[in-house]
Amino acid sequence: MLLKANQLHVSYGRVKVLDGISLGVAQGELVTLLGPNGAGKSTLVKTLSGLLRPHGGTIEFDGRRIDGMEADAIARLGLSQCPEGRSLFIDLIVADNLKLGAYIFKKDGNKVKSRLERIYELFPILRERAKQKAGTMSGGQQQMLVIGRALMAEPKLLILDEPSLGLAPLIIDKLFETIRTIHEEGITVLLVEQNAIKSLGIADRGYVLESGKVVLSGSKSELYGNEDVRRAYLGI
Repeated sequence: MLLKANQLHVSYGRVKVLDGISLGVAQGELVTLLGPNGAGKSTLVKTLSGLLRPHGGTIEFDGRRIDGMEADAIARLGLSQCPEGRSLFIDLIVADNLKLGAYIFKKDGNKVKSRLERIYELFPILRERAKQKAGTMSGGQQQMLVIGRALMAEPKLLILDEPSLGLAPLIIDKLFETIRTIHEEGITVLLVEQNAIKSLGIADRGYVLESGKVVLSGSKSELYGNEDVRRAYLGI
């Protein structure tokens, strides 16, 4: 497994948020993480990327134990996260937001330039808006910028936390096409989403979280065929 979490426990004060979660993402997979609000999805991805420390359990990434490492060190190993809510530098222009994503290559100007060109190829609108302040862009354009910024670090694993949140249906369709393209180009993806139909449509496997626990896991077809998943998340 490229990413392996084993029996993770995380609490905020006396409130237990993650209660013994175990999951894995293999090299080359696109794995989706489903669950209602408050299930612990965002807490889990923050823990995986080093923004929160677990009180128990272990995390391994690319063969190394990372649950005691700082977030920037984990990013240097090749794990990039696109946070829920985008968290852009709204007063900086698009190009500068993207360059900040390549801080691990800051001493290699040619590398930064080549990564920037690749992102512009993937998201042509970002080239067009390169000198525009990020805060003046539409929600869909901002989400493209967030993903582009994460890809600037040339990650081995890309974690996307609720990327479709607040976007119009047509923009969501385009977003999921882009995620599929990123995956097909060889980047392993962990996709955290409430839009179960869209996320399962492009995923290899999935996990379902409820109340801080993994309650279901399986292949796309297995989750599609599960009556509880169909009723709770697919609306069928």
